[in-house]
Amino acid sequence: MSREVNTRQVEYGCSDLFPNRWSPRAMSGEPMSGAEIMALFEAARWAPSCNNSQSWRFLYARRDTKNWELFFNLLMEGNRLWCKNASALMVIVAKKTFDSGTTVIPTFAYDTGAAWENLALQAGLSGLVAHGMAGFDYAAARKELHVPDDYEVMAMAAIGKPGKKEDLPEKLREREKPSGRKSVGEIAFEGGFESV
Repeated sequence: MSREVNTRQVEYGCSDLFPNRWSPRAMSGEPMSGAEIMALFEAARWAPSCNNSQSWRFLYARRDTKNWELFFNLLMEGNRLWCKNASALMVIVAKKTFDSGTTVIPTFAYDTGAAWENLALQAGLSGLVAHGMAGFDYAAARKELHVPDDYEVMAMAAIGKPGKKEDLPEKLREREKPSGRKSVGEIAFEGGFESV
């Protein structure tokens, strides 16, 4: 049965946990405690992974610490406009090979995405904002954060306490709402693509 959750239309009976998760940009600038951010990493660590390789790594800086400026300067200008009020910035990295050698983990990106989703869901459950993004300098992140060659820089994220939409730059205010999604019929097919 179809229902609305957080202005989103749910077609089938999933938990409200999923449609309630979205990516606000408005953050208050309040600091996060070490325990608050560690709870997010704790949730991430329980994600499923190929052969239990746990390829994800989270490099982070909390605001008003020595590493904040380094992470902030990795962002594209448009993301700096709103990330300035984040409590923490992180770069999400994935180890491409198994610890036992040079064999590539075929699902390193998939597994790291699962860990990010755990983190994002835990942030929501904790009353925090978690906003992942691609708008940053990947090459600078690799260089400045000394990311080894056998790791892939995947994404950045801003984490914080909820803020007011009115404090965002005007052009971002209208986007500060849960976005829609493709229908289930557009993303799930019994059989192969030829059945579409």
